[in-house]
Order: sequence, then C-alpha cells, then structure tokens
Amino acid sequence: MIYLIFLVVCFAASIVGAICGIGGGVIIKPVLDSFGVLDVTAISFLSGCTVLSMTTYSVLKNKISGESHVSMKTGLPLAIGAAVGGLIGKWLFSYVKSLSSDPNKVGAVQALCLLIVTLGTLIYTIYKAKIKTYKVENAIVCVLIGVFLGIMSSFLGIGGGPINLVVLFFFFSMSTKIAAENSLYIIFFSQIASLVSTIVSGSVPDFQIGVLILMVAGGIAGGICGRAINKKIDEKTVDKLFIALMVLMIVINIYNIFKFM
Repeated sequence: MIYLIFLVVCFAASIVGAICGIGGGVIIKPVLDSFGVLDVTAISFLSGCTVLSMTTYSVLKNKISGESHVSMKTGLPLAIGAAVGGLIGKWLFSYVKSLSSDPNKVGAVQALCLLIVTLGTLIYTIYKAKIKTYKVENAIVCVLIGVFLGIMSSFLGIGGGPINLVVLFFFFSMSTKIAAENSLYIIFFSQIASLVSTIVSGSVPDFQIGVLILMVAGGIAGGICGRAINKKIDEKTVDKLFIALMVLMIVINIYNIFKFM
C-alpha cells in the first residue's frame, strides 16, 4: 500500500510539475513528509531523484523534437549557476542536519522555508499583472540568479518549485509556458549537481531500492503526461492550476510544521 501511495503521489506530482514547470518536488516532498514513513533525509533524496527523472525526460524531449524555447544566452548561465547552487544547497542541508540529532527539526526548517516561499509565490502570482518586470541579459547576473535558485532547490529537496517561476517572471519577463520550460531546464542541472554531490560524498541515505524505482517510474510517466497536457491548455489554465497548487501546498506545509515540531 505504501509503495502504491508513493507511485501515485510521484505520478500526479510530476504531471502537475511538467505542466507548471515546478518539477513536482514541491508536492512530493511535503506530501511524503506528512505520511511520516521515511525520515526527511531519505525523502529529500528520493524526491530529488524523481524530479531529476521527470526533468531529464522533458528537457531531452524538447531538445530532440526541436521544440525547446530555452535561450542559451540566459538559459545556460542560469543552468551553470543552478548547478553550483545545487552543491551549496546540499552542503547547507548537511550543515543544518548536523546542528541537531533530531531529524524532525530539519523537516520543520524545510517545511517553514517552503511555506514562506510558497506563500510569497502565491501573492506574486495573483498580483503579477500589476508588477513591473525586467529582462536581464547580463551573464554574470544570470549565473548569480541561478546560484540562488539552485540553493533553494537542493536545500528544500523540491527540485526548484514555484520560486523558479516567480524569478523567471520578474527578472526575465517570460510568459507562463516559456517560464515553465526554462524552470525545468534549471531544475535539471541543479538536481544533477546535487545527486552527484550526494553520491561522491557517500551520504546517500538508507531506503528500499523498490521505492526509488517506483518513484522514478512515476516521475517519468508523469512527465510524459504533463508535457502532452501542457501543449493542449492555454496559459490562463496553467496559472489557475498553479494558484490552486500553491494553496494546497501552504495547507500541507502548515500541517508539517506542527507535525515536526
């Protein structure tokens, strides 16, 4: 039953993640945390692997099909920065974890940070039509922005999540669907860096391999479905789905904060 729940959660989260460009980890991480069947370190790692599988499919499919809308002028510096940020975020997670022997406190910190990010994203999304945006093209600034996104992605174990879209809206004036594709591109690089760092440092947490296989399978299947759905719906529908998702995540993260505390 637990295996089935993990599969369904990852599949559904990856569908929404592929449609909205949030990676799916922003759903997978807090939802699985709320079940309490694995410790937060294992869930962060498994969530990151699931998100990486989904984004790998989406990024490669877009490249192979020639449908990619990622501009190398800004996309590549953002991706490089995200990879560096992924390494920093992994170190930051390990540092916070070392401050307490109680893994629940780490989970509480993650849930609180994710709540703040999600709440800020919701407010921005609702009022984004009234907010002035910019079109950053400086490579160094793009790298720095990527570093910040990579840190948030890796530390929270969400693969990038809603904060990517807000940053891409605000600093690059991207439309919803273009921002979604660029977000998945950034997540792809940050998660690769985070995974390599975990393996090289020998800090892979204990988990059953069957859980990983099911979660990755759910992530890829969700990515396939989400990409197909994204092509058939308009940007207003994507925005509505994104807002509904943020409200749900706020509720789950509030529950997780009280649960871990």
